[in-house]
Amino acid sequence: MPATVADVMSRDPITVAPETPMKEAIQLLAKHRISGMPVLSDKGKLVGVISETDLIWQESGVDIPPYITILDSVIYLKNPVTFEQELHKAMGATVSEAMTTKVKTTTPEATLRDASRALHGDGVHRLPVLDEGGKVVGILTRGDIIRAMAAGLS
Repeated sequence: MPATVADVMSRDPITVAPETPMKEAIQLLAKHRISGMPVLSDKGKLVGVISETDLIWQESGVDIPPYITILDSVIYLKNPVTFEQELHKAMGATVSEAMTTKVKTTTPEATLRDASRALHGDGVHRLPVLDEGGKVVGILTRGDIIRAMAAGLS
């Protein structure tokens, strides 16, 4: 019988709320030695994921996109909307301002093979695991899959 997500996922993951201060989220990641965590609404529904990648904007800042001026008009050579989004993340004070809202998820019953496919590419490093009611019951990371492979579960 193929291994399932429930066999290897981390149960009861550490979570934060959208209004959690960025400093607190950073401290949680460091304290628990994790690279990301689900963001839950006040009703317990998944609304996003906050990760090291999202938080690194706080430290790295934002590069101003190249532009040229012609007759007192500014013409950006890169998409100014992207710059605006990056600036918002860098200046954010709460998790909601930096979190990723388009989140891939999985279920406990999914096979490890299917979950591995979802984690392959696209920069996805973790999958929140949702039960039938949409409640977060675990998280599956690339590391969980590697450990399962080493244990011969895959």
